[in-house]
Amino acid sequence: MSIVIRPALLTDLNQLVKLEESCFDTDQLSRRSFKHWISTEHRALLVADIEGAIAGYILIIYHPGTRLARVYSLGVVPRHRGKGIAKLLMTAGEQAASDAGRLYLRLEVSVDNTAAIKLYEWLGYQKFGIYRDYYEDHKDALRYQKRIRRYHGDFQHRPMPWLRQTTPFTCGPASLMMAMHGLNKAYQPSEEEEISLWREATTIFMTSGHGGCHPIGLALAAKRRQFTVEVWVNQSGPLFIDSVRSEEKKRVIELVDTSFKREAEQQDIKIHYTNISLGDLINAFKVGAIPLILISTFQMDRKKAPHWVVMSGFDDDCLYMHDPDPEEIRQSVLDCQFIPIAFEDFERMSSFGKSRLKTAVIIWPK
Repeated sequence: MSIVIRPALLTDLNQLVKLEESCFDTDQLSRRSFKHWISTEHRALLVADIEGAIAGYILIIYHPGTRLARVYSLGVVPRHRGKGIAKLLMTAGEQAASDAGRLYLRLEVSVDNTAAIKLYEWLGYQKFGIYRDYYEDHKDALRYQKRIRRYHGDFQHRPMPWLRQTTPFTCGPASLMMAMHGLNKAYQPSEEEEISLWREATTIFMTSGHGGCHPIGLALAAKRRQFTVEVWVNQSGPLFIDSVRSEEKKRVIELVDTSFKREAEQQDIKIHYTNISLGDLINAFKVGAIPLILISTFQMDRKKAPHWVVMSGFDDDCLYMHDPDPEEIRQSVLDCQFIPIAFEDFERMSSFGKSRLKTAVIIWPK
């Protein structure tokens, strides 16, 4: 039996749909989904071809702007199981993800799928979590991860909740709530709290919509909740003022900036007017703090929008982030947690706008 692993083609659609129906009773990919994944970028969709018949497939999704890939689906026709096809597809998928510059490959598997769990662990995947009530049939999913490129050190992380921002402009409050709950379990996030934090920290205006959050505004909000904070920002002038054209909006942004800085001085909040380095972030994380970091989303969605994320870990090559804003393409909140950002990519992502703004808010335990 000759098995050829190759990229899926549009001419494979009928066989892929039939294969999916034979493999899964729930959580099935539709014909429309297969057509989308065959045609789009940021993915590897490979099939196991046996003399023109599709015996199995693997779909791996790459997330723009990160070094993370995820096995979204893996299926083998029932009559061809036990022949090593799943192993061949996983190996080919790992190579495709590695060739695409990804460092980590993640997957989810049902807690009762012992055959698949055995394969993944044999291939070197490490279990790092569980997701309750994950599938349509309400079964739990185990989370596995493998470093598919060179590995030099241990992944140091901090358990913290993942929260989805509920508006397009509250990434800062969602990130701050994650950090504060991660440091103090008595602190309880809520949607009402998210809006309250935004009202306390907003710049009023930014780009073409509602204002995002000022780093000093976020620091002041955390200080009011009894956390110790410090701010790093590489500019002393008004932040985000170049994101609007209206002189009236510029004036309001400048007033807010001045007010935040005056109150920060009154509250004795330390502000470092310099670039924060990777070493500064890692050292703060090591001794118990959780940083919030402003990034540009250009690497992820080409929109150049300012976006707050929260640092959730690091290793020798990457920082890890919790991102409060899942993209529709991810289709899973799991992919917004512990996102690996390679150091060299992070340097580009952590500078925003023409002025190359770099800023972070470091939150310390009570």
